[in-house]
Amino acid sequence: MSKTSKPEEAGASGASGKKGTGLLKVLGLWFGIAVAIGNTIAAGIVRTPGNIAQWLPDPILFVGVWVIGGIYALCGASSLAELGAAIPRSGGQYNFSRRALGDYAGFVVGWSDWLSSCGTMAAVAMVIGEYMSKLMPVLTGFEKPVALTTIVGFALLQWRGIRWGSSAQLLTAALKTGAFVLLIAACFISGHHPGPQVSQSALHLESGWPLVVAIMLSLQAVLYSIDGWNGIIYFGEEVQDIGRSIPRAIFGSVISIMLIYLLLNIAVLVVLPINEIAGNGFALGAAAERVFGAYGDTVIRSIMVISLLSCINAVQLFSSRVLYAMSADRLFLRSASRVNAGGTPVVALALSTMVGITFVMGSFERVIAMLSFFFVANYTLSYLSLFILRSRDPDMPRPYRAWGYPWTTGVALAGSALFLIGSILTDHDNSPYAVLMLMLSYPVFRFLKKTANREADQA
Repeated sequence: MSKTSKPEEAGASGASGKKGTGLLKVLGLWFGIAVAIGNTIAAGIVRTPGNIAQWLPDPILFVGVWVIGGIYALCGASSLAELGAAIPRSGGQYNFSRRALGDYAGFVVGWSDWLSSCGTMAAVAMVIGEYMSKLMPVLTGFEKPVALTTIVGFALLQWRGIRWGSSAQLLTAALKTGAFVLLIAACFISGHHPGPQVSQSALHLESGWPLVVAIMLSLQAVLYSIDGWNGIIYFGEEVQDIGRSIPRAIFGSVISIMLIYLLLNIAVLVVLPINEIAGNGFALGAAAERVFGAYGDTVIRSIMVISLLSCINAVQLFSSRVLYAMSADRLFLRSASRVNAGGTPVVALALSTMVGITFVMGSFERVIAMLSFFFVANYTLSYLSLFILRSRDPDMPRPYRAWGYPWTTGVALAGSALFLIGSILTDHDNSPYAVLMLMLSYPVFRFLKKTANREADQA
C-alpha cells in the first residue's frame, strides 16, 4: 500500500520535512493570516458596498450587516479551528467532511472547492488584466495575455517551493494591508465632500418581509465577500505548532479581515452619501476620486492590482493542496500527490494552473455561479462534521476545542443551512445546474476512485 493511501499516513509522511519526501512543515502564524487576507480582500470589496447600499439604504443597517457577518464568522471560526487542529492535513474542508461523512462527501467538497479555486484564479487574473490595461493603455487589447502571464508567473514561483510561495504571500498581503490602511486614513482625513446628489426618491428602505429579504441578500453578499478567513486549514501538514498556530491564525484572520472591511465601508460613508454608494459597482473607486481627485482612479486600481496579485498566489496554493489531498486518499490520480524537494505538489499545481488557463480562455461565468451553491454547502458539511466527530470520536486528540460548543457551532450550522436554502430558493438560474452537477459527481467519483486504486495496485 502507498504511504499516502490513508489520511493519517499521508499527514505523517508529508510532515517530515525531509527533502523530497512530502510537504514541508515550515509555515507559521503570520503566513496563516497573510494567506487569509490575500485570498479574502479582493474584488468583492469594490462592488459589494454598492449592492448592500441599494438593498439597505440606511447607514446603520449598511454597517450593521458587516458586524453581523463578523459575529457569524467568529462562531464558525471556533469550529473550524477545532477541526483544523484535530485533523492536521493540507487540503481544506475536504478533510473534515471525508473524515466524518465518508469518501463521497469528501469528494464533493474537495472537487467543488478545487474547481471554484481554479475559477477564482481565472476571474481574478482577468480583472488584473483589465485594471492593468486602464493603468497602462499600451496593454489595451492584451488583457488575456496579461491574465495568463500572471497565472503562469505565480505557478513558476510556487514550483520553486513553499518557502517562495509563502514569502510572496507575506509580501503581497503586507503591501495590500498597508495600501488599504492608507486609503482608509485618507478618507477619514479628507472628510465628507458632497458631490452631485441623486434623487432621494430612488432610494426607499423597505419594511416587513421585503426588508427581511433585503437583509438576507445583504448578509449573503457579506459572507461571500469575507469567505477565505479559514485559509490556514489548507496547510495543516505544513504548519508548525498546529495546536496554537491554527486557532490563532483563524481568529487573527477573522478579526483582521472584518476590521479592514468595516473601516473601508465606514470610510466610504464618510466620503460619499449613502445614495451615491447605492447601485455603484465601483463605490471604492468613487470614494478614491472624491479624495484624490483626478488621481483617484489610478490610486484605487493600483491598490486593487496589488490586492488581486495576493489573491492569485493564495488560491493557487489552495487549489494544489486540495488536489494533493484527494490524490493522497485515492480520490484522484495518484500522480497528483507527488511533491518536489521544495514542498510543492507539482502535478497538482500544474493541473490547477492548466484548468485556470482553460477558464481564462473560455467562458466560465456559469461554472462559477453554479459552484457558489457548493460554497455554502461545504461550510454546512464542515459544521455538521464537528457534531458528528464529537459524538462518534470523543477521545480523538483535540489540541484546541471550540469555545461555546455546541451553541456557537449550532449557530454557524443553522446560519449555513439557512443560506444554503436561500441560495436554492433565490437563484433559479444556477441552483438547478448545481443540483445536476451534484448528481453527476457520483459517477465521476466512482471512476476516479477506481482509477486511483488501480494505479496504486500497479505501483
